[in-house]
Amino acid sequence: MAEGKTESPGPKKRGPYISSVTSRSVNLMIRGVVLFFIGVFLALVLNLLQIQRNVTLFPPDVIASIFSSAWWVPPCCGTASAVIGLLYPCIDRHLGEPHKFKREWSSVMRCVAVFVGINHASAKVDFDNNIQLSLTLAALSIGLWWTFDRSRSGFGLGVGIAFLATLVTQLLVYNGVYQYTSPDFLYVRSWLPCIFFAGGITMGNIGRQLAMK
Repeated sequence: MAEGKTESPGPKKRGPYISSVTSRSVNLMIRGVVLFFIGVFLALVLNLLQIQRNVTLFPPDVIASIFSSAWWVPPCCGTASAVIGLLYPCIDRHLGEPHKFKREWSSVMRCVAVFVGINHASAKVDFDNNIQLSLTLAALSIGLWWTFDRSRSGFGLGVGIAFLATLVTQLLVYNGVYQYTSPDFLYVRSWLPCIFFAGGITMGNIGRQLAMK
C-alpha cells in the first residue's frame, strides 16, 4: 500500500522588495542606505531651487558644491530621511496597524512628484503675502497626506516632524548658519512647516514601501 505523499509548503512568494533579505539587520541597513541617498538627492535638487529663487541665503564661504549648496545640507537631509523612513513602518508595526493604503511604487512616485511640486510652488508662485502662500501650501500638504497616506500615525508623525524640523531650522538661522529672505515666522518663512510635513509624509511612504514583504 503506497503511502500518501505530503507536499512540503513551497517558499513564500515575495515581491521585489528589500524585505526579501532574511537578515533583519541587513534589511534595516540596506533600507537606511537607500533612504539616505534618496534624501541626499532630493535635498540637492530642492535646495538648489530655493537658492536660485533667493529664498535661502548661505554665507559665501560655506557654498562648497557644484549644486551651490552648503556641504552639510545633503548629509543632514539624508540622515533625517533615513530616520523618518525607518520610523514610519516601525510605528505601524508597534501600533498593530499595517499601512495598506495605495501600497505600490507608482503611488509612491506620484507622492514624490507632488512633494517636489509643493516645494517648487513655495519658491516659484508669487502671492500677495506669505499668509496666502502658507495657507495654500498647508492645504496642499494635507491633501498630499489624504491622497497618499490617510493614517492617523502618518499625520501625527508628520506634525511632529514639522515641529521639530522647524525648531531646528529656527536655531540654525538664529545662530547665523544661514538665513531666509523676508522671514515672517520668527526667523523663517511661515510656510516652512508645511514643507517639512509634506516631506515627512513622502519619506514615510517610501520607507513603508521599502519595508513591504
